[in-house]
Amino acid sequence: MTKEPIEVLDDLADQVADEFEAYRQPDEFKDVSLVIENSDEEHPTLIVHVDREDAESLADRIDEFLREHGARTERERHSATDVRVLATVD
Repeated sequence: MTKEPIEVLDDLADQVADEFEAYRQPDEFKDVSLVIENSDEEHPTLIVHVDREDAESLADRIDEFLREHGARTERERHSATDVRVLATVD
């Protein structure tokens, strides 16, 4: 039995949260935020929002981590400190 894409993305979000835990401190502003957009249930997207100085460098690491775990990725760059990595799976 194969997992649904939303379940795979949920697991992947947990792995990203664990791997980049230092950027997600609960009592501080989070440099890395995670959201699963599932308005299209057949093609949900994990959005990893990086909001910090030198966001591109951290986004590179997150992008590589996601690809190593089987996701296809795209980027949205809103400014030097605001980058989003979008991940999808089959």
